[in-house]
Amino acid sequence: MIWGSSPHLLIHRSKLMKLQLALDLIDCQKAKRILEKVVELVDIVEIGTPLLMKEGVKAATEIKQAYPSLEVLADLKIVDAGDQEARLGFDAGADIVTVLGVAHDITIRRVVDEARVYNRQVMVDLIAVDAVQKRARELDTVGVDYICVHTAFDIQAQGMNPLRELQLVQPVLKRARVAVAGGIKPEVLPPIASYRPEIVVVGGFITGHPDPRQAALEIRKLLDSQE
Repeated sequence: MIWGSSPHLLIHRSKLMKLQLALDLIDCQKAKRILEKVVELVDIVEIGTPLLMKEGVKAATEIKQAYPSLEVLADLKIVDAGDQEARLGFDAGADIVTVLGVAHDITIRRVVDEARVYNRQVMVDLIAVDAVQKRARELDTVGVDYICVHTAFDIQAQGMNPLRELQLVQPVLKRARVAVAGGIKPEVLPPIASYRPEIVVVGGFITGHPDPRQAALEIRKLLDSQE
């Protein structure tokens, strides 16, 4: 493994666990300034729901054009009109769109069908799903690419993190790969990373850090230490 000091130096590393950087409470200009510092440390750039609400799906277009080597996820949190809303994200340049696990199965299938037309991917977000294991087992048969266990921002202050739901969901998945999101920072990451989810989503720890590159480097090293 080679860790470089220059933000422009490509780093050769294992990608068994992908690091997804969630860009939420910022604008596109700040997002690009952060990405300039961490581009080779992350694998997926998430255009978060607040950023999409603020700037529209053109935010996905702008980031994809600026960083074409990175996968871009549009966190649309689709809950209805699956094909139409997925198309908005894919037309904007997103490689992955999200749909809520609480949505009707037909909505999720329409998102998946649209993704296949575009040769793109779908992540189902289990935020606010009660029976996560049961729902994950159901969704695994629909053909989604990723299922994300996600501790909601509003309950993270209660000390909640996605580890328990990861323990429930990962064993039942036969096709879909697992992603993990919600308040992830260095002190909670090692037990989560020990389960080797396909994607680990980190937002505020990096974007709100005085040195985003150092924060991303810390997360990246913790992930790679598990591989």
